[in-house]
Amino acid sequence: MLKVVAEHYVKEDCLEKFLELSKEIAEKTNALDEGCISYSMCRDINVPLLYSMIEEWESKETLDKHMQSAHFLEIVPQIRDCCSSQGGIHLYEKLY
Repeated sequence: MLKVVAEHYVKEDCLEKFLELSKEIAEKTNALDEGCISYSMCRDINVPLLYSMIEEWESKETLDKHMQSAHFLEIVPQIRDCCSSQGGIHLYEKLY
């Protein structure tokens, strides 16, 4: 199993659009992408405007397919436009 944490620092004036887009990609990914175990947006309780997409995938291959999906290629660039910076994308392999 692979876990992904993708951090986003959101522009304050773009927060509403960011939340709409992140909800759309989460719903489409959970419904359409084979190998997706979980895909959700979380808000940091200590850092205003820091949001992280927390994902669980069956394998690296299923994550790679997701990153080539139509909804990913359409929505992610719009999400990036709402961000002042990307905090980083971290891949984790579950050990136990």
